[in-house]
Amino acid sequence: MKIIEQSFSSYIFSNYPNDSTHFSQKGHEQVVYFQDEATGLQAIVGIHDTTLGPAVGGVRFFEYQNERDALKDVLRLSRGMTYKASIAGLDFGGGKAVLIQKKGTTLTEALLRKYGAFIDRLGGHYITAPDYNTTMDHMVDIAKSTRHVIGLPAALGGSGDPSGNTAYGVYIAMKATVKQAFGTDSLAGKKIGIAGIGKVGYHLAQLLCQEQAIVYVADICAKRLQAITEVCKVEVVAAERLCSWPLDIYAPCALGATLNNETIPMLHCAIVVGAANNQLADQDRDGKLLLKKSIVYTPDFLANAGGLINAVTELEPKSQNLVKQRTEALYTICLDVLDKAAKTARPTQEVAEEMAIQRIQSIKNT
Repeated sequence: MKIIEQSFSSYIFSNYPNDSTHFSQKGHEQVVYFQDEATGLQAIVGIHDTTLGPAVGGVRFFEYQNERDALKDVLRLSRGMTYKASIAGLDFGGGKAVLIQKKGTTLTEALLRKYGAFIDRLGGHYITAPDYNTTMDHMVDIAKSTRHVIGLPAALGGSGDPSGNTAYGVYIAMKATVKQAFGTDSLAGKKIGIAGIGKVGYHLAQLLCQEQAIVYVADICAKRLQAITEVCKVEVVAAERLCSWPLDIYAPCALGATLNNETIPMLHCAIVVGAANNQLADQDRDGKLLLKKSIVYTPDFLANAGGLINAVTELEPKSQNLVKQRTEALYTICLDVLDKAAKTARPTQEVAEEMAIQRIQSIKNT
């Protein structure tokens, strides 16, 4: 087992020139590399900030073009988790892990147990959870080597699949954003396009159909599209066309960085609210592009906070009623962010990050 820890401040922020206004310019608290030749495990963990509590964040299994891209992803994602926990009023910090998928590498029990042993050596500073391409079943294997894991099946005392509550949080954020944009939070008759019908997109489509929205869906996986058409009245649109489809709301619910200087000019909608992390490829540039197009954007780390709210119940057991209340509280937070952004003519991402940072700084200064 090998752990390599380095200070990446100069490297990190040469890749994030637009972060100069944020306290994270000083660097993440900890960035750790881990590898195990026997299982093929290669992992990077980023712990961004633990002022509010131990860092919590998912572990994703993804085929990156190179190690630099993997590092860039883990840094952005971990920082987003800090903002997500803070703005949702949770007493946890932000972290993230990536397992680098290479040819022949699969998520075997041996690999996951090795990863769990590695996480255990971090002493609880980072708590891992499901993310892209990792599931509750994978967390069960990880839990054989560490107690610093959440997102376990309900049958084992965990919080269960968080995708339903993530979708519910996005739904609540949509209603708040529609209220800000149109004066009423009813989604009935609204044309909503969901890009990505994974677990969260699937649940979100059901919620929207129940409210009689007109729902369009797109995904690169035909089986997912077939599954949602069997339970909901939705219209399937080609993945490459949904971005420019005439919509009231566009909901990115797959991978991040899909809102960029090429796709934003194509958008034909009034609102963007989705479940994907890091939706803006360049936070400063793309936030301003959306503002220039008069598109109301609810920041991803606010809209998708429902999954985190659900998952941390394993660390501070609460009733499901309280989980629902906390998730529904995102409505008021969204309205606050959108109102401040409208009054100051600033990008909503900037305002939301500022609110999250202010809470953290108030604790640091105490």
